[in-house]
Amino acid sequence: MKTLKNTKIGSTVRVVKLYGEGTVKRRVMDMGITRGVDIYVRKTAPLGDPVEVTVRGYELTLRKADAEMIEVQ
Repeated sequence: MKTLKNTKIGSTVRVVKLYGEGTVKRRVMDMGITRGVDIYVRKTAPLGDPVEVTVRGYELTLRKADAEMIEVQ
């Protein structure tokens, strides 16, 4: 299973499935990350956390824990 956390910088991936429960999953979905959406990985912080991505035309920063819940292809 490939997650957003493992995606290389400069790659564009498509969301396959969201994991997580209740409010955590809802928060990720409210940010515009839903099944089938394309995500471009822009960069990561020097220590690897957080990850900056572009989704639906805007820039978003995600913690590694949140990025690990997003399965991509």
